[in-house]
Amino acid sequence: MSGSGTTAGDDPLQTAVWRLRSRGCWTDAAALLAPHSASPALTLQRATLLVERCLFTGKGWADAEDALRAAEAVAGDDDERGAAACERGQLAYASTVLNVRDRADEARAALGRAAALLAPAAPGRPLLDFRRGLIAEHLADSPQAARAAYRRAHAGAIAHGDTLLLSFTWRHLAALALRDGELAEARHGFTESLRIREDLGYLIGTAPALAALADTEPEPEASRLRAEATRLFRLLGGVPTWLAEQLAPPAPAA
Repeated sequence: MSGSGTTAGDDPLQTAVWRLRSRGCWTDAAALLAPHSASPALTLQRATLLVERCLFTGKGWADAEDALRAAEAVAGDDDERGAAACERGQLAYASTVLNVRDRADEARAALGRAAALLAPAAPGRPLLDFRRGLIAEHLADSPQAARAAYRRAHAGAIAHGDTLLLSFTWRHLAALALRDGELAEARHGFTESLRIREDLGYLIGTAPALAALADTEPEPEASRLRAEATRLFRLLGGVPTWLAEQLAPPAPAA
């Protein structure tokens, strides 16, 4: 993630943006980028932040749409247009998976457009592969296609040094392994995802990582991990919102 604010020596603007983003302060992070509307990269980054806010909070859809249109307007080459299309696909996916509005067809079309625009070796290709995996897993219920996409994204994240994306690919590959009953493989993947997020200081992603790992651990470790996930979840104001159901205590026996 060099240059994204997560490593020593990064640009001060990126460091400030990362610190805010990692704590769920997407609006404040986006505000730091607003003066740079002439830069396609920074305009896209601003859109990315606001799309992520939608996925984690279920709010801010109009702001994300406006930011996406701005990113699409200033994109100057195929890589930039492809990256903007990838974000549009993610916003449509988030709307669908959070049951805000069914935009599954739009998500697939946007990611297909991104695939046509991004060169095979483009830095944005691993993220596109990951998001196509999300579509396959959560909208098409096709775990085999999802696993193949996640593996491509995983290899690409390693090749491009995208450590944060690697935390996501570990997590989602582990979830598929758990679904197949491969407990040791799942535990390893969830452990790696948690380790990366803790190393990066990605607080908004740490509670989900703790909760996921808890599903593979015996007691009392499982309860300890869930308690820590709950503490972080509350500290961050109930973000991500979709984690609340997973962290809810089991109903008492009748």
